[in-house]
Amino acid sequence: MKFLIAVLLCLCIWISGCSFQPSNNKIHLTLWQGVNPPTNRQVLQKLVDKFNQSQNQIFVESLYVGQADQQIPKILAAVVGKAVPDLLWYNPTLTGRLVELDAIRSLDDLLAVSPIKDQLDPAMLSTMQLNGHIWSMPFSANNVAIFYRPSLFTAAGVKNLPQTWDEFEVVAQKLTRDTNGDGVIDQHGIFLPLGKGEFTVFVWLPFLWSADGDMLADQKPQLNSPQAVAALQLWLDLIQSQAALLSQPERGYEEDNFVAGKVAMQISGSWALRYMGQKGIDFGVMPIPRDRNSATAIGGENLFLFKSNPEREQAAWKFAEYVASEEFQTTFATETGYLPINLRAQKNDAYAKYINDQPEIDIFIKQMSSGHTRPLVADYPRISESIGRAIEATLLQKSTPAEALASAQSNLELALKQ
Repeated sequence: MKFLIAVLLCLCIWISGCSFQPSNNKIHLTLWQGVNPPTNRQVLQKLVDKFNQSQNQIFVESLYVGQADQQIPKILAAVVGKAVPDLLWYNPTLTGRLVELDAIRSLDDLLAVSPIKDQLDPAMLSTMQLNGHIWSMPFSANNVAIFYRPSLFTAAGVKNLPQTWDEFEVVAQKLTRDTNGDGVIDQHGIFLPLGKGEFTVFVWLPFLWSADGDMLADQKPQLNSPQAVAALQLWLDLIQSQAALLSQPERGYEEDNFVAGKVAMQISGSWALRYMGQKGIDFGVMPIPRDRNSATAIGGENLFLFKSNPEREQAAWKFAEYVASEEFQTTFATETGYLPINLRAQKNDAYAKYINDQPEIDIFIKQMSSGHTRPLVADYPRISESIGRAIEATLLQKSTPAEALASAQSNLELALKQ
């Protein structure tokens, strides 16, 4: 274990130190990010370049450091080794852990006097605030829905989009077919993510919330509720009926099977709209079918400012204000499918034209009102990992949903006590 930590420390120091230094006297900042797919990363780099060229005080180097689950050990090792970046792009669920480690700077004083404050969508406040303080600046927003292939629906005789869990199961089974008559199923109804990582948990949570469940009860983890069992049983039913195709481990975000027509539905987010459009396939977007209520998971990432010195922190804040600006948010939203967090960007002509040209985005915009956010508590990473293990054990049919969730609850309680 000590060897692993040492390797991670060296890796983090290498990542933060290997970037080239500008030849002038600009303050050189590093931004760690995990923007995906690569097309979205290109949009971000274009905007970072524009910021760097706009003034002569600051240079921001954007470094891709892997997907969310890959970033966690790097981030924590960097904190321990005092080799942190200046800015971190990550989902807000890490807030509690970073605050607990005293690694990030509160933004209360900076935001209070910033002109950007009144331009932020109030819906994003829950992603920024913990224990009465502001800890991050929203970068972008998204939520999840179901992408589907209309041509495959028509070929299977499915005329109506499913609205409820029961209808969802029926439609998924109709879409599961042997299309070439060789006796082997070559098209499945739905693609489900396999793994215990955050992406799997993120796309499963809408089913939990739709059943009126939650991860916390009285601010304590509650993983083995009847609602959680029901939501996990739905996914297991889809597996056992062969209506679902499982992803490779921890690769549930990949859309290759959907694009190839091997699956007719996939849970994904607004970030995938540009990618789907570039593939030239037919696709539509529908809300996740409901149990008791309509629900989705609100995602997106925020920017955290690591503690350094006043000069670097002020420079990092200037970049954070740029990220939250109407200019940045309009470009990033219209070129990636993420939802803008700036009120002016949401209402300007360029974004209105984008909505008109990309009508599927309307589903994601409307779903924001029924969306839930993950808790920002310090123990969230452990809670998520415990849920992820239960989902993985269930989908691999090693445990029933009730057994998997009871085990997850027990192990989590033991870990928290320790």
